[in-house]
Amino acid sequence: MLKKINAWLHLWLGLASGIVVFIVSITGCVLVFEQELKSLTRPWSHAKRVNNEAYLPPSQIAGRLKTALPGRETHSIWYYGHEQAAKVTIDADSMVFVNPYTAEVQAIVAGDDFFHFILDGHVGVWIEGEVGHQIVAWATLIFFILLVTGLILWWPKKWTKSEKKKAFSIKWKAKFRRVNYDLHNVLGFYSLILAMILILTGLIMGFAWINDGVYWLASGGSEPAKRISSFSDTTQIITPDSIPAVDRAFRKGLEEIAVYNKDAIIVGFPDEPKDAIYICTDMDRGAWRDVYLDQYTLAALPSSAVQVDNLKFADWLRRNNYGLHVGAIGNMPTKIIYFIASLICASLPVTGFFVWWGKRKKNKRVKRLIPLHYDS
Repeated sequence: MLKKINAWLHLWLGLASGIVVFIVSITGCVLVFEQELKSLTRPWSHAKRVNNEAYLPPSQIAGRLKTALPGRETHSIWYYGHEQAAKVTIDADSMVFVNPYTAEVQAIVAGDDFFHFILDGHVGVWIEGEVGHQIVAWATLIFFILLVTGLILWWPKKWTKSEKKKAFSIKWKAKFRRVNYDLHNVLGFYSLILAMILILTGLIMGFAWINDGVYWLASGGSEPAKRISSFSDTTQIITPDSIPAVDRAFRKGLEEIAVYNKDAIIVGFPDEPKDAIYICTDMDRGAWRDVYLDQYTLAALPSSAVQVDNLKFADWLRRNNYGLHVGAIGNMPTKIIYFIASLICASLPVTGFFVWWGKRKKNKRVKRLIPLHYDS
């Protein structure tokens, strides 16, 4: 009875969530190599560096952009690293890529490019707002159940040599139905652990209660620190320094705060006298550190994140959740492994559908072959 219920759940939950799981998985394959694909397809994302010249500071890039793009206000600058163009955020829906050594404009890119289209499919199946996000989140949760029910269905009745061969190998020389079944059954098993990691890290981003629950378990029952807002101390306003505060914050981020990937930094421009200067450092393997500096004293404010090496396990797990989700945690080797796992996840709804369709057609043929007997 329990086996029938398990099979029924696996079938109908799979049919119900299959399209969403396919979309999320296949777009995930693309997003695993997002940065590499951008580097290959965007020639203007590179910048020539001559004689090891230093970056132009943020204020100079912003000043030169005022001349090149009148009426546009610079909100933040992302220095990706040497020999890469810097990204300047000027509007909510567009970005400017500039040479970080000369401030020459290399490209203006709309926010709705190919990779944003793929991302929209991954997080919301191209349905705007919370509805799309909830569809993906619940389909991901259903996929977790499918992996559990699938493992139960995969488990051999007896661990004989022939049963183990069926469970662990694909019979490539068999007919389509058998090969398709093996692709679903065997590849589903081999990808199980990585699929579970993809699902769990996705659910952490999809549901606040799962995010909090995982933190609670990983920390041994503690709650995460509450987010607080920090502001610059306007009583410390003194005679303006010859070097703009945003440039001093930029230099401090590169030389004193950054520990990993020291050539990459994001600098946000404060809008008001009370606002902090935002910088983002340690952008490495899918993780990053947000730091807020008083724009008058350059002191790190309480809302700043702790350096990654000083994090407790639960906080480390939360900080690295994105890197664990996209495979960046181990650089290229894990990206390749994640790509394969995501591709298998995308194939499971397809092969599963053909398994169901084949059984459905077989059952219809059997019914037609059963003779009808009438009492005289």
